[in-house]
Amino acid sequence: MIIRLLLILFYLPIIGISQPKTIKTDIFTVVYSEEYEQPLQVRYKVLCPFGDASRQGLDFRKYDGVHTSDNYDYIGNPYDKGHIAPAAAFNCDRDMVKATFSYLNCALQHEGLNRGPWKELERFERDLAKAHFPKQIKVKIEILFQEENYLPTGALIPSGFKKIITTPYDTWEFEFPNKDVAGKDWSNFRIN
Repeated sequence: MIIRLLLILFYLPIIGISQPKTIKTDIFTVVYSEEYEQPLQVRYKVLCPFGDASRQGLDFRKYDGVHTSDNYDYIGNPYDKGHIAPAAAFNCDRDMVKATFSYLNCALQHEGLNRGPWKELERFERDLAKAHFPKQIKVKIEILFQEENYLPTGALIPSGFKKIITTPYDTWEFEFPNKDVAGKDWSNFRIN
């Protein structure tokens, strides 16, 4: 199995498929697929559970040197520019919030998920961070792709999202389908 994976990774550049890039920013680390125009994984720590910096007027921007999705991928469909590392986890100051508005940290996330259970889980995550302060909460998000469902603009629509929240005492793991789950409780998606 390991040999097969190594061979696949070796031949990706030869057959024209780019390997995912790992990029460490000041606030999160992302594994990004230029082919999918979507992140594959994002890791971060909740740094500012008590912050209140404004996100007003901010919009997502491209990241130099990486072929990402762009605004055109989010027009005329039910997908939001879903923050993977949430702006509210980094609202210590305006610069930190602004750093979350990168297409590296953005996925095609169904609006019924992004504005519903996902948003509520992000609130729970901050509540955990407040309860365990000053210890930091670690979060890992895997963006799942089970089928090839590309938009005409070239970005691949994720099939789901897996979020693992680690506190000093517990681990919470959730898996969400990338569809309209508005009105459902975020806790229904816990898998451990």
